[in-house]
Order: sequence, then structure tokens, then C-alpha cells
Amino acid sequence: MTVGGGAERPGGFEAATGDGPPVTAAPRERAAEVRIAFEGLLQIRRLTHTGPGDPAAAPAPWERARPVRAVALALEAASFAPSAVDASGGRTATGYRVTPGEREGTVRVEWLGPHGGGAARGEERALTECAAVLTPLGWEALLYRGPRRRRFLEVEPAS
Repeated sequence: MTVGGGAERPGGFEAATGDGPPVTAAPRERAAEVRIAFEGLLQIRRLTHTGPGDPAAAPAPWERARPVRAVALALEAASFAPSAVDASGGRTATGYRVTPGEREGTVRVEWLGPHGGGAARGEERALTECAAVLTPLGWEALLYRGPRRRRFLEVEPAS
């Protein structure tokens, strides 16, 4: 199983956040783990949903308490590649990175890659596609431009 960005961790699945080493599981094995975890998340939504509407369209209390994990799982389940870092912290792969946001209960999604790898050129398109996956799952994802004109998403549960 993998932790955060892909480090081995016995006993539990963890969605890749883009801040760890590359995922080491075989692609088919990892895809199966992600599918099972995401189906479990949707089941949690169905079992805990008390309001009107589609339970799959509203983050469950578990997700609201762990938004980085929940958003990372949704992105990985939608086949977005996570970024990754080596032992010295240098980026080794282009993809999403999910970190806690500035406000409690929010997350920040960036599109990062190795220095000089061109991640900045594709970030607006990639982040727009990430937002399109998150929105029907009950997450509000707003695209912003930050320092050095790099774009990012601020994500929070929709009201």
C-alpha cells in the first residue's frame, strides 16, 4: 500500500498527495487499490448521507475531517497522475499536489513537475480538468493565480 506520495506502508491504503516518492505498486495493482478505496468512499457517503439529493454529490463527514486525503483520492480515482519527489525533495514527476489550504477545511491543488519540465504550461488545463472531476463530487474548486503567476485550485466542500 502507499502513503501520501507513494511510500510503502503495511496495513493501509493512502491516496497519493503528490508530495511523496513515486508510487511503487504495479499500475494494475494500484488502480485496483484506488478503485476499491474510492468505492468505499462512495459507500461511506451513501451510509452517512441524511439530506436531500444524491449522496454521491456531497462529501461525507469523514471527508470533511480529512479533505487532503479525500481530494487526493478523488483525483487519483479519476486517473490523474500525482506529482512525486525524490529523497532530497526535488520533483521527479509532473502531476497534482494536494496540500492543506490556508483556511481550515480547505485544500490547495497545484500542478507541479520537475524543474524545467513544462508543468506550468499545462497547469491551467490540468487544474480545470481536476475541478471538473471534483465539482460533481460536492467540492467547490476555484482557480486562482498565485505567486510567480502559477495557478492553483482552492477546494472546499460545497455549501
